[in-house]
Amino acid sequence: MKTSSNTSDMTLHRIGYARISSIGQNLDSQVDALQKAGCGKIFSDKMTGSHMDRPGWDQLLSYARPGDTLVVNELSRMTRSLMDLLATAKVLEQRQINLVSLRENIDTTTATGRCFLSMMGAIHQMERELRAERAAAGRSSAKARGRTGGRPKTDPEKLENARILYENSDKTAAEVCEIAGVGRRRFFAHIAEKRNGSAKI
Repeated sequence: MKTSSNTSDMTLHRIGYARISSIGQNLDSQVDALQKAGCGKIFSDKMTGSHMDRPGWDQLLSYARPGDTLVVNELSRMTRSLMDLLATAKVLEQRQINLVSLRENIDTTTATGRCFLSMMGAIHQMERELRAERAAAGRSSAKARGRTGGRPKTDPEKLENARILYENSDKTAAEVCEIAGVGRRRFFAHIAEKRNGSAKI
């Protein structure tokens, strides 16, 4: 009997995970699909709003053993982004826990499933590198045109012309700024600078 008990303890498991993200949803359909997929134990989380704690997920990770298989109805129940998915997949791989997603038909116990996740990782890395290249090209282009980042500087001559018009007419600051093509904040800063300079003299 003792030998039989030990053999049972060493049996590998299919462990299910289900999650809902709003009050109007329920776990029934996910749980039914996971049970049908052979999950003997299912962990779940009910999340609302921006509350990101997942006690069910934490319990699952504590319960799972090397060789077990984590089953989800779809990847979005387990992760919220591609980056999160890849990070989670890496953690599962390090712990020798397999991953099966029923809707996406992903199974990392097979060569095809492992290849698919590797391809997703490669695509994500390529997207990051392309974004970095585009950002670098944009900065180089701006630098070549004399722009080094931040807001474009207002032409001092425009500011001075706006000040002269403002102080020698009955036009409002808003009207003057529109005519001269300058921002109101920069315009008033220019007036303050001029007045402070005159006061020092």
